[in-house]
Amino acid sequence: MERKFIGAGLLSGLVAGLIAYAYARIFIEPQVAKAIDYEGVRSDAEATLSGEHEHEHELFTRSVQENIGAGIGTVVFALAIGALFAVAFTVAWAYVGRRRPSTDPRALAAALAGVAFVAVIAVPFFVYPPNPPAVGEEDTIGSRSSSYLTITIVSIVLTIVGVLVATSLSSRIGAWWSSIVGAVVYLVGVSITASLLPEFTEVPGPVMDGDRIVAPGFPGQVVADFRVYAIANQVLLWVVLTTVFIGLLGLMMRRTRSTVAAAERVSA
Repeated sequence: MERKFIGAGLLSGLVAGLIAYAYARIFIEPQVAKAIDYEGVRSDAEATLSGEHEHEHELFTRSVQENIGAGIGTVVFALAIGALFAVAFTVAWAYVGRRRPSTDPRALAAALAGVAFVAVIAVPFFVYPPNPPAVGEEDTIGSRSSSYLTITIVSIVLTIVGVLVATSLSSRIGAWWSSIVGAVVYLVGVSITASLLPEFTEVPGPVMDGDRIVAPGFPGQVVADFRVYAIANQVLLWVVLTTVFIGLLGLMMRRTRSTVAAAERVSA
């Protein structure tokens, strides 16, 4: 059964990755193109002021990057998420299935997906929202990456702690109140961690030549649109992944019931 769960996770990830890439190609890539155009204008303005002209040659063309590169990257990411989700579901079902056999595995999968999305995607996103190209200093790439990884790991660990706290208290104070306590533990821990991590506000301002603006600052609307489309893309990916996974679970359940019914008819 574990192999079937992993297979369902991979198939769900594949479907979700293809749909998420199509969404990104339509809505996110135009924002990336605007950011790259701005980067070119800013570089030309800075080169004009400094008198130094750098000529960079891309290893891959923009067309290859936005089609093949982005497509492969999105699908591989979705496959990894699908596999990890299937593993998490397998572990959770092994625990819940033994203690509460009447639990619908599809309900467990939906709840697990919601919790995982908040811990892995939503909270790190809102602490460190992604930026389009040309936003951010090269010197802070390492710090920004390590900070994002830190809040992601802490969020996952605190989610596990919150679930364990809620599980241990459920028999004493009930499922509803224990869930609230677990959520409070998570929120307090994440809030403290986020307050201790550095902030990064590195949207480029205008290029100035004395009092004259040579090139405008980075368009704030592009940053806003990019972030909205980016989180919407993640929501779409997880909704599709969860829906397909739940559908495959339902198919497995029907096949299992059919097998059991056939065995009972043979034995009778």
